[in-house]
Formats: sequence, C-alpha cells, structure tokens
Amino acid sequence: MVFCSEEDTFAWAEAFAKTLKKGHMIALYGNLGAGKTVISRAICKGLGFEGSVCSPTYTILHQYPNNPPIYHFDLYRLEGMIDISEVGLDVELLKDGISLIEWPERLEENDPGFTHIIKIEILSETERKISLTVKGDS
Repeated sequence: MVFCSEEDTFAWAEAFAKTLKKGHMIALYGNLGAGKTVISRAICKGLGFEGSVCSPTYTILHQYPNNPPIYHFDLYRLEGMIDISEVGLDVELLKDGISLIEWPERLEENDPGFTHIIKIEILSETERKISLTVKGDS
C-alpha cells in the first residue's frame, strides 16, 4: 500500500487497530522519520485511547491505560542482542494488552511473539509504502 500523506497513513492505521485484540504484538519497522510513531498514535486512537501518544525513546516503554492496556515500546537506544524481558517486562504480562514495538530489529532473533509485522518504506517526503504481514492465526 502506498500512502501520499500522514493523514492517509493515520486513517489506515486507525482502521487497522479495530482488527486487533488482547495479546497482539505489532512490530513496526522503518527508518527514522518513516512514520512508526504516527502509526502507533493512530492505532492507540483506533483502540479508544484518547490521551497523548509519543515515542518512548528515552523511557523505552509507555503504558497507556486502556481496555485492553496498550504497551508502546521504542527500542531505538538499545544495542546488541536483547530479549524483551531485559527491558523489564514479562512477555506473559504483555498478553494482557496490545503491544506496539518500534525498532524491533533490536531484538534480533528474540521474537517475543509478534502477531503483526508492519514495514514502512520512505518513498518521498510525503509518500510511504507500508506492508503488513499477519503471522499465524492472528
């Protein structure tokens, strides 16, 4: 899918959010400025969260009170091969909510159970190519 504006990307992600359910883990791949946080913000809105959503680059995790809870990770600052438990959360706890993980490549092969993979490619200043892969029977 190719989107020509941030608003179009936001609308797609907000609609996509309505397909998500408790326990889903979404990996968001893309270079700096690709739109991972725009998609995260739209997913949160689509799930009914009305608060502020920003990238948790310095805190690594923001937990948004919602039903189900939303866990928003930004692993950009982490280096080397890590496991999601190294950032202080039990994967079993994450099954209680919906997780959005920006920079999942920092986990290398330590996939905590991604159910959806979103890859964002920058085509131009305003255009983005987005691919969505659903894993398993999600």
